Amino acid sequence: MLRLLLRWFLQAVALLLVAWLVPGFHVRDFASALIAALVIGLLNATLGLLLKIITLPLGILTLGIFFLVINAFILRLASGVAPGFIVSTFGAAFIGAAVLALLHMLVEAIAD
Repeated sequence: MLRLLLRWFLQAVALLLVAWLVPGFHVRDFASALIAALVIGLLNATLGLLLKIITLPLGILTLGIFFLVINAFILRLASGVAPGFIVSTFGAAFIGAAVLALLHMLVEAIAD
């Protein structure tokens, strides 16, 4: 349970960092980042997983780059649900998804 809370906290911090780095990617405050991280996690666990399974051949053909498109779609969808979290364009969502993926890899490398 503690590990799950730590991941949630780190995802919220990552969202704040991406909002600072990527134009068109906005998070109002840390509470909004926590809510957005929760919404993104739930969407990834349900819709994101389903989309990745359906588009697996395309993901393999593009060496995984297409999964960034799915993650960008999830970010745009979450921005419509989570208050205080706004991703203004699909381009911002795509760049944000790429930066989040890099941050996730960095956190996983440090945590293990």
